[in-house]
Amino acid sequence: MPNRMPTVPRKPRKRKSRAERIVDKEIKIVKREYKLLKRIFKKKKHAIWTACVSAFLILIGFVAGNINWDVVFHREAARLPIVIQPVVYDGFNMPVDSFDVETMTIRPNQLPSEILLDRGVSLATIDRLAKEFITVFDLRKLKADNRIHFYYTPDSVHLLQYMIYEKNASEYVVYNFKDTLQVSLKKKEIVTQVSYLEGTVYSSIWNALKDKGVPTEMVAEITTVFQWMINVMALDKGDRFEVIWENQTVNNESIGMGRIFAAKFYHGKKWLEAYNFDNHGVSNFFNEKGESLRRAFMKIPFEARTIFRISSRFTSARMHPILKIMRPHYGVDYAAPAGTPVVSIADGRVIEKGWSGGGGNSLKIKHNANFTTGYMHLQSYASGISAGSSVHMGQTIGYVGMTGLATGPHLDFRIWQDGKPMNPEKVVSPPVEPVDPKLRHAYDSVVKFYRSEFERYKKEGLSSPNKN
Repeated sequence: MPNRMPTVPRKPRKRKSRAERIVDKEIKIVKREYKLLKRIFKKKKHAIWTACVSAFLILIGFVAGNINWDVVFHREAARLPIVIQPVVYDGFNMPVDSFDVETMTIRPNQLPSEILLDRGVSLATIDRLAKEFITVFDLRKLKADNRIHFYYTPDSVHLLQYMIYEKNASEYVVYNFKDTLQVSLKKKEIVTQVSYLEGTVYSSIWNALKDKGVPTEMVAEITTVFQWMINVMALDKGDRFEVIWENQTVNNESIGMGRIFAAKFYHGKKWLEAYNFDNHGVSNFFNEKGESLRRAFMKIPFEARTIFRISSRFTSARMHPILKIMRPHYGVDYAAPAGTPVVSIADGRVIEKGWSGGGGNSLKIKHNANFTTGYMHLQSYASGISAGSSVHMGQTIGYVGMTGLATGPHLDFRIWQDGKPMNPEKVVSPPVEPVDPKLRHAYDSVVKFYRSEFERYKKEGLSSPNKN
């Protein structure tokens, strides 16, 4: 029998406890997860490196496309744009961003010395301004409600550098307090433009124009154009007007007016037209037929700017306010402030001057073989007026008063035609010279042009003093 190796008896395996078995199991799980993560990480590591290289190449391309190679190779400095902040100027051409600016309105009875002393100007300097620069502007003539602008250094010292006084809408005085005391009178740029205006009279032409914001002299100009045909104090509610005129503006604000080129006025249920035309060197207004708007007689015995009202009209029976009896009143009473100038309505010769009982101080003027006018209750007569003296249309002959039988200051104005009393409001005065027939073709072209302009302005809605 073959020899057998002796068998070593096996030691009995020690049985692991429950806790040890749990630990072994956990270790196996951890080893298995580790191997899995190792494989995953090896794949992701390749992807991460690929992404990093791609991003790096893109960055290099971007930088290379935007770099200034002139700076790199030629060492030239890059030319960066220089940003310059614009200087802000006011209406007086002063750089307001370089100063602290104060604006004040002059009060009634406020003295120049009071204004300047409050702002650090010495009495000696004020005295120099009043005496040395009086030919430029008299400092004592500062007007209430006008404005003054002060320009100070923008620091804690707050030293006055300039003062600008607004003399009127277009002129201003500059006071320089810096190194050498200087005073200068300057003017703003006046822009003249052709403008169109239309309006409706509800109470008066003054209010109608005021609502439009036009210069106050527009009233006088329109009145002057139609003064031989319209009594502006006897307009009807709903009367209308249209004007093409020269509007003078400063900083887009209307300050005055130049010529009136054409005008239309609806009054008495009809349109009156007026066109400015140079008739052999004399500028005048004519209607659409070439007839002069200027008449042999003015419509009223006052200057165009006079404010008045009709207190009594022409009638064959009126209760006299003082005598308290019915009697004819063959004239028109114009109530106006005492001292208001009265003018002759036409050229003529004074035939009577003196006291006329109830009519007080009176004048009679004979104008031609047919017409005579009378002016009663005058306060006084104008210089040079005497019986036999000649007068011309629009000449001042006396002043409104309340002499004689009168309850207040007014003018009793009368007209006689061939000795017969006529209603001054209804007398039709013949026109003076019309447009020369040799110039009629040119005048008709002017009428045609401005009629089309009236239509254009109305269609485009350009009724404003500051639109053209």
